[in-house]
Amino acid sequence: MGSCVRASASAMLRGVLATALMATSALAFATDGIAQLRQFVAATPSAEGEFEQTVLAQSGRKPQQASGHFAYARPGRFNWEYERPYRQILIGDGVNLWTWDPDLNQVTVRAMGDALGATPAAILFGSGELDEGFVLTEGGREGELAWVEARPRQADSGFESLRIGLQGGQLRRMEMRDNFGQTTLIRFTRLAPNPQLATDRFRFVPPSGADVIGDAAAPAR
Repeated sequence: MGSCVRASASAMLRGVLATALMATSALAFATDGIAQLRQFVAATPSAEGEFEQTVLAQSGRKPQQASGHFAYARPGRFNWEYERPYRQILIGDGVNLWTWDPDLNQVTVRAMGDALGATPAAILFGSGELDEGFVLTEGGREGELAWVEARPRQADSGFESLRIGLQGGQLRRMEMRDNFGQTTLIRFTRLAPNPQLATDRFRFVPPSGADVIGDAAAPAR
């Protein structure tokens, strides 16, 4: 989930229904942001949806707008695809993170552990152990949203702060500020929890003729 589109950068049915019912009951009593965030992470190991992204530069230049769709299944498997203004696909297969730019037919690959770490992406795609990577504090309420402030425990995480907005136990917004003063705003326009996701959605094979940068790690045996 890079700060710029060009620059960067899913149980059986009964079980799912039971989890959803329990989560709904619990969320009825959760009003503060941290409780909602913990319940969202615990009750939503997978999801799919759509997003809109805005990147604001410290220099004040024109904001960069992007949109697309996503799916994830923790830990470490996700498909995050930008559709506008340029197509770019980021796929985590649990071992590697693949980034493909179709216009350039260029692929970059790196180890998943190095790619996620204590980054904002770990909130959705990581192990679900929030306190390992972040210090969480209440961020107050703004309208219908309850906010959580998440600061990375690692000094070299690449970002300064993260704000997470939730409503009724569902993730609605993320606001990230990086070490260069650039702010990335993500609005989740649709988020469907715990859908059935095909496993090949999280696989990637470099297209024929693509320029591949980096070496893919072999799956653990």
